Amino acid sequence: MKGLRFFQSIQAKLIIIYVLLILIAMQLIGVYFIRTLESYFKTDFIDSHNKQALLLTQFVEPYLSANNEDNKAGEARKTYADLNDVVNNLFAISNAEIQVIDANGIVLSTSMASHQAIVNQKNTQTEVSRALQGIKDNQRMFTDLDGVRKMIIAKPINSGAKVIGAVYIIASMEDLYNTMNRINRFLITGTLIALGLTAVLGVLLTATITTPIKAITRQATAVAEGRFNDKVQVLGKDEIGQLGQTFNFMMERLKEALSLNEEEKEKLASILTNMNDGLIATDDQGRVIVINRRAKQILQVNEDTTLGKPLHEVLGITREALRQQEPDEDPTLMMHFYHDEEEEQLSVRVTFTTIHSKGKGSAGTIAMLQDVTDQEKLEESRREFVANVSHELRTPLTTIKSYLEALEDGALEEPQVASKFVSVTRNETERMIRLVTDLLQLSRLDSKQAIISRELTDVSEMLEEVADRFSFQLEQRSIQIDIDVLPDVEEIVLDRDRIDQVLDNLVSNAIKYTADEGHIVIRAVRLDAKLLEISVQDNGIGIPKKDLSRIFERFYRVDKARSRNMGGTGLGLSIAREIVRAHGGTIALESDLGHGTKVTFTLPYLRDEEAAE
Repeated sequence: MKGLRFFQSIQAKLIIIYVLLILIAMQLIGVYFIRTLESYFKTDFIDSHNKQALLLTQFVEPYLSANNEDNKAGEARKTYADLNDVVNNLFAISNAEIQVIDANGIVLSTSMASHQAIVNQKNTQTEVSRALQGIKDNQRMFTDLDGVRKMIIAKPINSGAKVIGAVYIIASMEDLYNTMNRINRFLITGTLIALGLTAVLGVLLTATITTPIKAITRQATAVAEGRFNDKVQVLGKDEIGQLGQTFNFMMERLKEALSLNEEEKEKLASILTNMNDGLIATDDQGRVIVINRRAKQILQVNEDTTLGKPLHEVLGITREALRQQEPDEDPTLMMHFYHDEEEEQLSVRVTFTTIHSKGKGSAGTIAMLQDVTDQEKLEESRREFVANVSHELRTPLTTIKSYLEALEDGALEEPQVASKFVSVTRNETERMIRLVTDLLQLSRLDSKQAIISRELTDVSEMLEEVADRFSFQLEQRSIQIDIDVLPDVEEIVLDRDRIDQVLDNLVSNAIKYTADEGHIVIRAVRLDAKLLEISVQDNGIGIPKKDLSRIFERFYRVDKARSRNMGGTGLGLSIAREIVRAHGGTIALESDLGHGTKVTFTLPYLRDEEAAE
């Protein structure tokens, strides 16, 4: 695998290119050189043997001419013997056979001792026949039966215009081709040495190119893995060095961009996590890809089971209901969720926003879940408040109007009836005045405009005075009241008039809803160095559990008809709560239907500088 990867690398490709270029160049040069050299050697070989043949024809011509003129056999044999010595001694050619042939094609002499048997035999070679016919250019190359390449040259011997014989040469060309083979081996060896040197130089030279590229590749891999500390080493000012510098600059910019992106991502994640509204984001397929903590709290779901699910399943609505929101300009859906732990129903306004992408259309949807439970409760409280105020004012106004009309219609003429009507009208008017006064007081307390005039107060004395103010009512109904102030209770700084109002409301309610011969206990306890607790407890009719959560709401009455008959406005506990809160304390109510009610409020002990403020 490593070898395969090497041949796939740029370095191997460059080395192969260098080697191939040298190989091709050497091959072209070698082929041209060998062809030229072979042509030269062959031409030289042929020319040399042709010259020798011509020279031999000139030297042999006198012998043949003398032989033709002298018919004496003895002299002829002497002449041919001399001719044989000349051929063997003066014109001997290595690896070649020379034959002297007369006009009849008879071999007169041969230079090969082993071929003496052909003397006086007729040579029937085509080249010999052509030479005897006077044709001068007679040569042919052929391969012998033993695989030896040879050349035949035949030259005519002329005596004047007459052909009196021929010179026949058979020369071996093996020396020539052996020389060519040695030269080829030299070229091949030189080529291999050149290729080896080229490969070594190629490795060294290409390393100067590929090493920086490998370094840049390693650094690019490190950047892809998130490691930006290392830099590419720049070894020169060439193109690769400029590439390294550019890569380092790009890496710095990328590091800054990723760092900024991470910061923005963390900010966005922090915003999504801590925002009061729920957020759900989907992809272009409508599947959830992001859900923040508030959305999971509202929907009571887990992130692991939510991601990847369709939005309509997460919201618990049908796909058709979700599609109906898409064409709207302001797609908003009101939903309600009941949480068992909080034992309340949440009202949630879901707003859908489509994310658009250039060239792709819709890229997803964002659903904002806004908890409007408090707003709904506030709106409901406002509606109830307006309805209650209207009802509370309409009833006495209707009564006053009716009695005034009766007086106008003649009741003034009857003193007893008129006196009764005027008394009822006065009572209703006082009732409206109390209602308006309570409303103004609540308004001042809500707007923080009520002035709290604090003074040092004896708790025991304050509670005793409350009991004295209701002594007549208590005696009339034979209700026993006990004051229990523990010894560690000290004087406290508070607004005496407003706390008296709180105690009056609580004791008055206890008397109203306690049967004759009942029992009321007012207790003061110091919880710690900073807190005083006062409680008013009765053994009256109590309050149903379903009404406890709303008992401090304005105009809320458990028994509306009885409360109105007793002259209550439904604002007493609301005013008491606001006064206690204005002092920095808390108020709570505990009740058991049929067994009585206990209202407890706390007041902080303030330091001198805090009391002065």
